Amino acid sequence: MIIKGFQKLTLLDFPGRVAATVFTPGCDFRCPFCHNASLVLDRDDVPEDPEKILEFLKGRFGRLTGVAITGGEPLMQPDIADFMKALKDIGYAVKLDTNGSFPAKLRSLIDQGLVDYVAMDIKNCREKYAATCGLPEGASDGLLANIDESISILREKKIDYEFRTTVVKELHSPQDLVSMARWMAGDDKFFLQCFKDSGDILRPGLSAWSDAEMARFCDDLKAFLPLVQLRGI
Repeated sequence: MIIKGFQKLTLLDFPGRVAATVFTPGCDFRCPFCHNASLVLDRDDVPEDPEKILEFLKGRFGRLTGVAITGGEPLMQPDIADFMKALKDIGYAVKLDTNGSFPAKLRSLIDQGLVDYVAMDIKNCREKYAATCGLPEGASDGLLANIDESISILREKKIDYEFRTTVVKELHSPQDLVSMARWMAGDDKFFLQCFKDSGDILRPGLSAWSDAEMARFCDDLKAFLPLVQLRGI
């Protein structure tokens, strides 16, 4: 398990939990707005020692109750199941952040009881999905098939989950968001997240819609996504 970042305490990354966050490198997407460009491109930072992280977490169990695994795309890690099992053996609840492009691996982890909560990014409406992921248009059919399968896996409701979309002014029009909501229609927990420039994004010059505009988008989408909420404003 390659780990390129470790946050010892978070009250935000794992809903309802006092948690730690593990960051993995590498991603199969190149979303222009990604706020972890250094992780996506797997720059030459010295990796963390997973065994030392597990020892730290053993000592903090009780004060911490969850571990969020994010990236990058964590499901690219070939031994993520072993790391999750080590966390579960200590007693932690495990949250996974994923882009949904590895449905078979997602199902395997859920079926093994290794993950308790999944946050899956929904990048945009179907028509603009590949472009929003920074991928060529020719990737669209296979990409959307994987995304659809991951959505279906989560909707089996074997674990707690949420869907979320980071809204970027240059990439998401109001019409795009309505098209996305029609596609995703259902009673899932769904969050619209306001884009913020972390200073470590893949394409400079992107911007956010205003708080008032984000609130209007949220209201518009409730016709299709009744549980949609705003996050980050």
